Amino acid sequence: MEVAFSTSTGVLIDQDFHATTRFSVWHIGADEACYAYSVPVKELERSRDDRISAKVSALQDCAIVCARSISGPAIAKMAASKIHPIKTGGSVSIEEMITRLQEVLRSNPAPWLRKAEAQPAW
Repeated sequence: MEVAFSTSTGVLIDQDFHATTRFSVWHIGADEACYAYSVPVKELERSRDDRISAKVSALQDCAIVCARSISGPAIAKMAASKIHPIKTGGSVSIEEMITRLQEVLRSNPAPWLRKAEAQPAW
């Protein structure tokens, strides 16, 4: 499955969804993970709603988006696009979050997560 991380460094999840300048997208499975690509964010839209839609659209292939914080309107748009938001509440390393996700995948993941993992991403 593809997972996007809101990051300024490529190492830490250290950006809020609304303010991020790029997302680092990884392919993650229960026993493997690899960097896939970056999604640079171009803030050309005028209203906040347009910026949210543009980001969600750019991340439409991702099953999960991790950010330090995510607003209610962004969560709603992600849910409508079948993207699961994860708020870290602070800076967390991407490596640590990947490890946590893999632990869940190896144990007893929720049905939506099993389905997302089953989708071919690579």
